Amino acid sequence: MKRITGTYVTISTVGKEKTRAFIPFPLPPDPPLAIGEDLQQKIDEALLSLGRLDSISILLPDISLFLYMYLRKEAVLSSQIEGTQSSLSDLLLFELDDYPGVPIDDVEEVSNYVAALNHGLIQLKKLPLSVRLIKEIHRVLLRKGRGSNRDPGEFRRSQNWIGGTGPGNAIFIPLPPDKITECMSDLEKYLHYKTPVLVKAALAHVQFETIHPFLDGNGRIGRLLITLLLCAEGVLRGPLLYLSLYFKAHRQTYYDLLQRVRVDGDWESWLSFFVEGVRETADTAVNTVKSSLELFDKDKKIIQANKKKASSALRIHAELQKNPISSIAKLAQLTELPEISVINALKELEKIGIVKEITGKQRYRLFAYDNYLSILKEGTEKI
Repeated sequence: MKRITGTYVTISTVGKEKTRAFIPFPLPPDPPLAIGEDLQQKIDEALLSLGRLDSISILLPDISLFLYMYLRKEAVLSSQIEGTQSSLSDLLLFELDDYPGVPIDDVEEVSNYVAALNHGLIQLKKLPLSVRLIKEIHRVLLRKGRGSNRDPGEFRRSQNWIGGTGPGNAIFIPLPPDKITECMSDLEKYLHYKTPVLVKAALAHVQFETIHPFLDGNGRIGRLLITLLLCAEGVLRGPLLYLSLYFKAHRQTYYDLLQRVRVDGDWESWLSFFVEGVRETADTAVNTVKSSLELFDKDKKIIQANKKKASSALRIHAELQKNPISSIAKLAQLTELPEISVINALKELEKIGIVKEITGKQRYRLFAYDNYLSILKEGTEKI
């Protein structure tokens, strides 16, 4: 079904060509979505997968452990879509404080994303999902490093475009700056509209990307909005769903479908793609949680088999589940063990293949819980 989803306004003339910006109509779409039997089944399957993911989170001995790592995985993936070359290991090294050799600009950008999502989740406990909160999150996202001079927390006051070298050859030109406040206000109303949550998340994401209200960081905020909406609506207890992995793997389809909504009003194809991504990503997340728990249990039993050296090694193993890359000094601080006990425990864990020294140095050595990192790293390889 072809719909008109917005209107165009001329913003300039390039040669003999008029350059036009697109102003989207408020949500929900008119005429309403045509959700047939097949699409409804996909939505139902995605909700079941989300339910399984939320249920398995209840069984976790420490959900904060997994949220800590999943949040960082989402940060890496979302930033990679924007062109950063930072990996999950880079971020973990950066967070060890002043570790040399990581790409500072890229990893600082990813670190900002972690802070922005954390800020949003904390604020959701006392504030509704709103334009005010979106601006706050944007301010944290661009608080330092690249983009910090691009008006953090403020809507743009100049025209932007997507693709091409300027408005004249752009793939898409979002609305003029004087229309942003009105369109974002309409989007805020839709965020509280009574409609199925996955439909709302899918449509709100496209609408935000179409408005493109900031000078920088729109893609990352648009993906954050999905996570925050699912948490705000109580579908998930925490950000265990990282859709950026799916968007990264199907990047061209993702961009093509966003544009089809704007040009043809084809919300149904986008919604089908979106809920398929939710189902696939939720199922993958459940498998990742299960694989991690199985690994922890298997390694714990291996450590316990050596009863004389088990006590310190088990404490180190527990901390490496929270911080899969760490130093001797850091582990001593976290476990409150003497450094010599940490060194001996790490030697034992290295001997039985649970940890791996990753610097090759004699001083300032770092140790990785390698098999756990391999599970977490899936899909986060540098582009």
